[in-house]
Amino acid sequence: MITARKRFGQNFLRDERVIDRIVRAIAPTTDERIVEIGPGRGAMTFKLLAEVPQLTAIEIDRDLVALLREQGPQHGDLTIIEADVLTVDFTALRGTGSRLRVVGNLPYNISTPVLFHLLEHQDVIEDMHFMLQREVVDRMVAPPGDKIYGRLSVALQAQCQVQRLFKVAPGSFWPVPKVDSAIVKLTPHHDAERMRLAAPLDRILRAAFGQRRKTLSNALDGVASVEQMSAADIAPAARAETISVEKFLALAALV
Repeated sequence: MITARKRFGQNFLRDERVIDRIVRAIAPTTDERIVEIGPGRGAMTFKLLAEVPQLTAIEIDRDLVALLREQGPQHGDLTIIEADVLTVDFTALRGTGSRLRVVGNLPYNISTPVLFHLLEHQDVIEDMHFMLQREVVDRMVAPPGDKIYGRLSVALQAQCQVQRLFKVAPGSFWPVPKVDSAIVKLTPHHDAERMRLAAPLDRILRAAFGQRRKTLSNALDGVASVEQMSAADIAPAARAETISVEKFLALAALV
């Protein structure tokens, strides 16, 4: 019997109604390339394989890999990459084919690093559907002025349309987590200028939100000048959580 491993942050989705609802939200078609992160015991994997001719799954747990390799052929053409998702080159995985549709029940303990890793490969991704801790999704969609608006909010909203789809109760998993979950959809803009600004934007966001209580003139000292802030229509005396995504992008274009 496969048991959930705490070190991998595993909570297996078991509610068939929720799984069906996620698959309907993804709405896969036969000509698309689906990549699933953290397939677990295959609850969603096998449902998706009923809709598409082939699916690639990324799994780090060798026991689950063995289970999927044993059961996968009964459901369709399943390719398994046994690896830590943070080491997977999604650009190479795409190759010369169509853009990837990435889905998964992300381990909550590494969800933020996974999201930033995927941003680095956004040009080869069509869209992403993820199960995440509800608090993380709240941060992802938070607007300026919200106390949870931060680096993750700006970085994702700068590069993607971010949509919270629906909540998922703890009882939908085994073992039952102590937190609520939610499904979120991210659709990259595929805007060349925004992608070019990703690196300077990240430097700004790390400094700005790393010292949230400081004014931006202090927090961004050595990163952006007062003149550059003013040119981006950002008041130097303002704090990071009040600044819109578009203004952060404008500043990133000047530094």
